[in-house]
Amino acid sequence: MLPVHPTQLHLILVRHGESTWNESQMIQGQLEGAVLTAKGRRQIVHAAKSFERGQFDAIVSSDLRRAVESATIFAEALDLSVSVDASLRERSFGDLEGSPSSYASAELWGIDGNRVLDDQARPTNGESLHQLLDRVGHFVERIRSTNTGQQLLVVTHGGTIRAIRAYCAGTSFKGAEWYPVANASTWPIELVFN
Repeated sequence: MLPVHPTQLHLILVRHGESTWNESQMIQGQLEGAVLTAKGRRQIVHAAKSFERGQFDAIVSSDLRRAVESATIFAEALDLSVSVDASLRERSFGDLEGSPSSYASAELWGIDGNRVLDDQARPTNGESLHQLLDRVGHFVERIRSTNTGQQLLVVTHGGTIRAIRAYCAGTSFKGAEWYPVANASTWPIELVFN
C-alpha cells in the first residue's frame, strides 16, 4: 500500500460493470432488477487486475445490486470485505425508473447533451442533481471524519461519481459538463485536510 499522509484521504471511484439494463438502454436509477452482464463481470475482473492486494484499506459500495456484484468481484481479488452505503446509490429517477432511456427529457433530467442546464430539475418522485450532490456530500464528510489517512475503493454509479468529483472540487452541477463515465472506469481523488 502506498503511504497516505494522516491529513489525506485517497478515494478510487469505480463505476459498476455493464448491467442488463445498461445493455437494454433502460433507466436504472435506484430500482433493483438490473444485474451484471457477462461483459460487465469481465470488465470488473479486468479493472481489479490493475490493483494489488494491500493497496486499499477498505471497499465501500452502493447498496444497489449491480454495484454490490461489482464490489464483490473486487473484494475477492483484493482479499477485502465490502461495506455498503445507501448514500452511494445512483440518482433516483422516480417514476421513470424501468422505462426506456428514450423517455428521458432535458426538462425532467436537467441535462441536455453533455451540459447540465438545470440542477434543480427532477423527474416525478425522483431526485434533482442538486439533491444528489447534497447526498454524496454527506458521504464524503462522513468518511473524511472516520477514514482520514486511508485509501478506499468506492464502487458506485456514473451520476454518483460525477457528484462526488464535483463536491470534492467544490463546484456545483449548474452549467457543468456532463462527461462520460464508462462502466468499470476508475476515477482517483485525493482529499487533503488542514
